[in-house]
Amino acid sequence: MEVQGKVKLIGEVQTFGSNGFRKRELVVTTEEQYPQHILVEFVQDKCELLNNFQVGQDVKVNINLRGREWVNPQGETKYFNSIQGWRIEGAQSGAPAGIPEVPPAQTFEPATNLKEDEHDDLPF
Repeated sequence: MEVQGKVKLIGEVQTFGSNGFRKRELVVTTEEQYPQHILVEFVQDKCELLNNFQVGQDVKVNINLRGREWVNPQGETKYFNSIQGWRIEGAQSGAPAGIPEVPPAQTFEPATNLKEDEHDDLPF
């Protein structure tokens, strides 16, 4: 899945607990009739992907939806959703962060030196 829009906010890296879990938040504003402000979390080593982007830039973010269940002390079950980003690219360039853009393959000319009378015995 993906989200496209304009970067509204790029948060600082946050570290949690003794295990060093890291996350960084990005808010993307969609460009549609009723714009939505979508919070996307980048975790662990994906936090650095946001270093090359800035507020106001058009981006395309590849995401995964995550859901989890939690039972509170009273025994009630609650459900939580989050949106995790795993790749981000500038909307104009189409090149993912950290992956160099490869130029399109050169067009080729069809072979003109074929002889009509030579028969190909391949079965297909």
